[in-house]
Amino acid sequence: MAIISRGFHGRRPFDSAKLPPGQYETTSFPVLSAGPTPRVQRDDWELSVTTETGQRHTWDWSALMALPAESPTVDLHCVTKWSKFDTEWKGVSLDVLLENVETDAEHVLVTSYGGYTTNIPLTDLLDGKAWIVYGYDGGDLTPEHGGPARLLVPHLYLWKSAKWVRGLELRQSDVPGFWEGAGYHNYGDPWREQRYQGD
Repeated sequence: MAIISRGFHGRRPFDSAKLPPGQYETTSFPVLSAGPTPRVQRDDWELSVTTETGQRHTWDWSALMALPAESPTVDLHCVTKWSKFDTEWKGVSLDVLLENVETDAEHVLVTSYGGYTTNIPLTDLLDGKAWIVYGYDGGDLTPEHGGPARLLVPHLYLWKSAKWVRGLELRQSDVPGFWEGAGYHNYGDPWREQRYQGD
C-alpha cells in the first residue's frame, strides 16, 4: 500500500516571512464583493483624479493604454485571512498618473463603478506602492476581479485595492469608505493585523 498518493510531489517550500500573522496561504483567488459585479465596457470607462481645489484630470481607456505599463509581482492579503503569493499584474503606476497633478492633499477617497469607496493616505499610493491594473496572470482583468481596471495597493489588506476603480478624490481631510464606515480598520496593515477598528 502506497504511503504517498500518486501525483504527490511534496509540499512547496513555505516562506513564513511572506505570511502576515493570522493569515493562511491559498493558491486560489477567491472572489469577494460587497455587491453585484459592475459590467463596465472599455469604451465607457474613465478614471478621474480630482484635487482638493476641484481640478479634474481624466483618462479614458486609450489614454490609459498610452501610458508606460509595469508588470508588478506582489503578494495579496485579504482581511478574511487568506494570502496569495506572487500574483502577476499589468498596469500603470500611480506615480505616473499623479506626476503632473498639483496637490497638497494627504488623503484619497477612492470611488468605484457600482458605488464602492475606500480611503487611503496619499503617501500609500506613491513611490512604487500602487497601480491601476488592467491585466492579471497574462490576460485581461476579468470583471469578477475588478476589470476592466482596479486599484492595486498590495501592502494593505485587499479591500483597499478597490475593484472597478473610477476616481481618486484628493482631500485634506480623511473620509471613511464603505468598509471603514462599517467598522473595518481605517488603515488596514496586514502585518499589524489591522482588520477592525481598535486593532
